[in-house]
Order: sequence, then C-alpha cells, then structure tokens
Amino acid sequence: MDFNQPLDHATQDGLQFNGPSLDFLKETAKWAQFLSILGFVGIGFMVLLALFIGTLLSFLPGGEMMPFPPALFSVIYLLFALFYFFPILYLYRFASSMLKAIRLESQTDLQYSFSQLKAHYRFFGILTAVILGINVLFFLFALLLGGTAAMMN
Repeated sequence: MDFNQPLDHATQDGLQFNGPSLDFLKETAKWAQFLSILGFVGIGFMVLLALFIGTLLSFLPGGEMMPFPPALFSVIYLLFALFYFFPILYLYRFASSMLKAIRLESQTDLQYSFSQLKAHYRFFGILTAVILGINVLFFLFALLLGGTAAMMN
C-alpha cells in the first residue's frame, strides 16, 4: 500500500476518506485535542495537590491521629496522576497526528493516529476489565462473609 496516496482516494479495501468523512475526523480530532489538553491540566492539578496534601492534612484537627501518614496521600495522588497520564497522552497523540494527517494528506500520520486511538481505548478496555474483575471478587467476598456470618448465628 502506498503511504503517500492522498486521503481522498479509495483504499485497497474500498474504503474512502472523502469530504464528509474527513470533516468528521477533523472535528473529532479537535475535540480529542481539547479534552486531552484539559486532561493534562487536570494531571497538573493532581500533581500540585499531591505536593501539598500531606501538609494540608497535617494541619487539620486530629490529623496526627490518622492511622497512616498524611504523606501517603501524596504518593497515592502522584500514582493516580501517572496512571491517568498515559491515556491522555494517547488521546493527544491521536488528535495531533490526525490533524497533521488531514492537513498533509499523510497516510503514515493517519495510521499512527489510529494506532494511538487504539492504544487509548485498549487502556480503558483493560482498566474496565480489571475494575469489573475486582467488583466480582468483592461481591464474592461479601457473599462469603455474609454466608459465614449467617451460619454463625
């Protein structure tokens, strides 16, 4: 397949990126870029909060009576920020590569853009599967505890 062919031509599978399709992709990329920039700003706020939450919690009344050190909140916030960074980065790469592909009519940038979109959705798909698995485990654990408590009474 020729990677330098204009995007307005049919692919070998018969798909076409014509005017309306390119307009939809361009608008989608712009919204993705907007959301990814907001995501990076949110990550910045999470990092700032991580830097100050330990100090803020230590000034609260009863803060010294917490069962774990307030600095643990800082570590947790930093981990969440790091965890959130990757899907936002994939989304940003998708958006910027898609806009570049449309502007330059570059098949290579188009493919890279879609690979980043795939990585973004794969990340959230795996995350969803993990969360569902954890929920099932908690549900089974709750059933086990409830059954054990019922048998003891």
